[in-house]
Amino acid sequence: MEEKRMIKVIVDGIEYTYAYGTPYREIAADFQDRYPCDILLVNRDGKLCELHKTLDRECALKMVTAQDKPGIQTYERSAVFLMLKAFYDVAGRENVERISVEYSLSSALFILASGNFILDKALLEKVEARMRELTAQALPIQKTTINTDDAIDLFRNARLVHKAQLFSFRINSHVNIYSLDGFVDYFYGYMAPDTGYIRCYGLELFENGFVLRLPTQKNPDQLGAFKPSVKVFRELYESTLRSQALNASNVAELNTTISQGSATPLILAHEAMMEKKIGDIAAEIASRKEVRFVMIAGPSSSGKTTFSHRLSTQLRACGLRPHAIGTDNYFKNREDTPRDENGNYDFEGLGAMDVEQFNTDMVRLLNGETVEMPTFNFKKGAREYNGNFLTLREDDVLVIEGIHCLNDQFTYSLPKESKYKIYISCLTTLNIDDHNRIPTTDARLLRRIERDARTRGYSAQATIKMWPSVRRGEENNIFPFQDSADVIFNSALIYETSLLKPYVQPLLFGVPRDSQEYIEAKRLLKFLNYFLPIPADNVPKTSLMREFIGGGCYHV
Repeated sequence: MEEKRMIKVIVDGIEYTYAYGTPYREIAADFQDRYPCDILLVNRDGKLCELHKTLDRECALKMVTAQDKPGIQTYERSAVFLMLKAFYDVAGRENVERISVEYSLSSALFILASGNFILDKALLEKVEARMRELTAQALPIQKTTINTDDAIDLFRNARLVHKAQLFSFRINSHVNIYSLDGFVDYFYGYMAPDTGYIRCYGLELFENGFVLRLPTQKNPDQLGAFKPSVKVFRELYESTLRSQALNASNVAELNTTISQGSATPLILAHEAMMEKKIGDIAAEIASRKEVRFVMIAGPSSSGKTTFSHRLSTQLRACGLRPHAIGTDNYFKNREDTPRDENGNYDFEGLGAMDVEQFNTDMVRLLNGETVEMPTFNFKKGAREYNGNFLTLREDDVLVIEGIHCLNDQFTYSLPKESKYKIYISCLTTLNIDDHNRIPTTDARLLRRIERDARTRGYSAQATIKMWPSVRRGEENNIFPFQDSADVIFNSALIYETSLLKPYVQPLLFGVPRDSQEYIEAKRLLKFLNYFLPIPADNVPKTSLMREFIGGGCYHV
């Protein structure tokens, strides 16, 4: 027998040798004891590889677990596959009309299921028990490459019409599909090698569907707390209904609309829906005569600035006189700014704000006094006063935007009835297909990449690198207060990824292959491949998307 060629592999800076054709799973097993949770993938010279792949070249390997972003995404995908297989086994494939993974909700995925069965606790208990059986059997999750036309026929015959429709827009002649004990599906991204890796999950009834509870990236071996925001869920659900009304509840339907030359009516219809919602909010504010402070907060790239302008326009139409106040002008002077555990200035914590001065000024305005408003000089790192005086008259309202606007500690001295709080976020409900959701953070990241490049000259690599820090700030300072809002405004637009694609795609191609950000850039590029592009010509100048691509009528 011919001796197998030995290949050099570098792991953690140390050189090892393995036989040509050794599965990465075997190599990962040699290093598993160095990691607190399962190795799910390997990073080979900047490229993610599933563990069933085999060694075919000299390389440096990094192990990827669920404590890494690609790892927890792989875990979620595999858990969905496991749940679908178990659900079809329990309910009977002939009885299942549709199972759709809608959106993430507090360390869980909200799922709708319809067909010839009763969705109740007893059914979910049987499905979860079947999942446990499949986990215990450690059944292989196998990847197969088939012709795209064959995939279309396969999923059409399986009554997964949206998957079949999606592949009709695919340029590549082949597609990778996954099978689990005879159950076949398509997933956008990598999978665990077998069901034995998927051990932490739970099923619970929720509203008119159920949730698949999952672990978090921080603690992959235990279920994350399920404390959903009911207000956010309601807004997501209403947005789903609006998307269905526009025949654009997934990428396949959106692409069909674009390919038929009907993108402009879709754009204008969704923009009209958004304008009506803003008008309704303005009318609600105007009806509350005691409201003098409109407080707006939301995570990065939610479109807060454009929303504030559009809301101000609607407030004027309701007979009010809005005045914009930026909470950034109440930053503490640089020498008084607290630092984080790494010694860097913490600009996102409440401690970075001059809370006392803000409250003093707002109370004086509420009492009818004239106040000189500050301007923060970011170059000098100091607050300045340049003769900008303001008096709050009877029909005046202050439109205040900032990261802490929903936190009552920031506005502790203002009467509750004088505040109207708005939480704005890009809560996308458009998914790739029934089983592949689009995280809302992806939509915001694409917006941020384009805006950073256009207005700040940042590369996509720089934006991707800072994104985890941005997300941590949101988790600490925004998300905990979202349920305190009077209203939640969803700034996601059905057509926005198709619009952003021509802008963001070239920027992502510019991320160096040898950088840590390359894996995320490649994932986003693959994601964008599902979308047909649309031009910006017929996007209104008042559109929230103009904050990111430019060409709007507001100076943002």
